[in-house]
Amino acid sequence: MTDNEHEIEQPDERVPKRVIGTPAPGTSMLGAKETVEDADVPGVMIPDEKSARKAEKIVALCFTITFLSAIAFIILYVQIQVGTPESTGQSNLALGGTLTLALLGLAVGITVWVRSIMPKYNLIQERHDLATDETTREEVADTFLQGANESGFVKRPLLRRTLLLASAPLGLLPLVLLRDLDNSKMTGANFNKLLRHTVWAETRKKPMKLIVEGTGQPIRAADFNSPGGILSVVPEGYEHDMNALAKATLILIKFRPEDLKPGTNKNWTHDGIVAYSKICTHVGCPAALYEQTTHHILCPCHQSTFDAADGAKVIFGPAARPLPQLNIGVDAEGFLIAKDDFNVPVGPSYWERGDAEQAAREGSTA
Repeated sequence: MTDNEHEIEQPDERVPKRVIGTPAPGTSMLGAKETVEDADVPGVMIPDEKSARKAEKIVALCFTITFLSAIAFIILYVQIQVGTPESTGQSNLALGGTLTLALLGLAVGITVWVRSIMPKYNLIQERHDLATDETTREEVADTFLQGANESGFVKRPLLRRTLLLASAPLGLLPLVLLRDLDNSKMTGANFNKLLRHTVWAETRKKPMKLIVEGTGQPIRAADFNSPGGILSVVPEGYEHDMNALAKATLILIKFRPEDLKPGTNKNWTHDGIVAYSKICTHVGCPAALYEQTTHHILCPCHQSTFDAADGAKVIFGPAARPLPQLNIGVDAEGFLIAKDDFNVPVGPSYWERGDAEQAAREGSTA
């Protein structure tokens, strides 16, 4: 037995394993056979024209879907006005669905384009010096131009036009969304008015009842007669207006007359019932936890604590000022109503500081 008989035949090259999700060797994404008949470089696989035309139509369809979805996004953004939980949910669903469909159509179209129309190469990376000479640069430029031609962007006008068509409205979507950041109406007197006043100010024109948040029921003072009781209330007619409720929501607390301290404006109470803003003066979280024995209102976000019996002054935590008190009374039928707006801005203290700084600037300018 010779030495050659003991030698094991070795393959000339290793065949790379097929990656899951990629087409089998020799086939395109659409199942068409690829050829190398017209290739100038060995190892180039070019899809046949019939398969490429079929893929071209699929790509054009995807780009058209992207265009229509982007246009639908803009139309729905304008038509669906938010303000209630239901309309906000509908807006999120409509905008999210159309934007997803637009981006998905673009991604699928580009993927099919690359895998089923553009030629494929078996390339070997060469090691060379980092500095490139003029000849190499010219080769790179030629390769780029060759790639642009082979991609079909120049040769296939249908692909080019539908891609440009799909891209045009996508570029407008960020501009549409930036409309929400428009602060042109939030300057000067308008800015001060929006921060300083709430919808409770409308009670100056006609009485506005306090209603229970969630149920929408008005409150009779005679029915709210249990000391230590607490209710979350909102202005009548604004039960679903999220913008209004962000500043106008109240907590209503029933006290024994002897429990009230000098910090509470008793002229703004009725039969021991006091109304405070529910918006914490630290960063605007809902301060709705109440400890009956100590009369403490707690904000769960950063543990700011307010003494409800003493004008809701701060006794612990990062809040810088008390919760604003609302002037309340009763109407002819005995229902609790607001008599006026808050006399100070509600919510975080930086609103009040910004208001004061704006007023100071206006005064110095005058």
